[in-house]
Amino acid sequence: MTAGDIRFSDTFLREASEIIGLLDRDAIEAVANTLARSRANGGRLFILGVGGSAANASHAVNDFRKICGFEAYAPTDNVAELTARTNDDGWPTVFVEWLRTSRLRAEDAVLVFSVGGGNLEQNVSPNLVRALEFAKERGAAIVGVVGRDGGYTKQVADACVVIPTVNAANVTPHSEAFQGVVWHLLVSHPALKTSDTKWESVAAAR
Repeated sequence: MTAGDIRFSDTFLREASEIIGLLDRDAIEAVANTLARSRANGGRLFILGVGGSAANASHAVNDFRKICGFEAYAPTDNVAELTARTNDDGWPTVFVEWLRTSRLRAEDAVLVFSVGGGNLEQNVSPNLVRALEFAKERGAAIVGVVGRDGGYTKQVADACVVIPTVNAANVTPHSEAFQGVVWHLLVSHPALKTSDTKWESVAAAR
């Protein structure tokens, strides 16, 4: 490799740095405040995601429950129900029926992690779209951390963080990685955080 060559790792990390600089701080604060209001009103938090975003949803549920004292759930954590609904009723309705059975109410909040945010016309994540349509009907708060143009989530959300696209070839990895950055920011936010995390509390005790 010559001095003029650019390594992929250099490019990818430069893109990540650029994204950090472009993140909409006002949108992040709006999501934090929306979630804080929901929790103060006794609401629950339902976190929706597909694929890598589903794994992020599971991790985030732990953090919102343990660090923020927020009653939180992810439908994808219940594999038996998810696969039964997919098998019997079809993929597009798995989340909306889960929310219906959970008796989603106006005090609750729905947080979407998604690369595209859902798009019925392109048949991309129709399960997210159906769930958000139902959330709107029930008057629940909707927030999101999404990529690309934000899709349906951005259109209907009360507050939404769109991960900026700096390289169309890396939209998915950056979107899913920065979901983690944003939700860790949120659970660390003074408006939401109620408990110290382990290593910080250990360090403070020394």
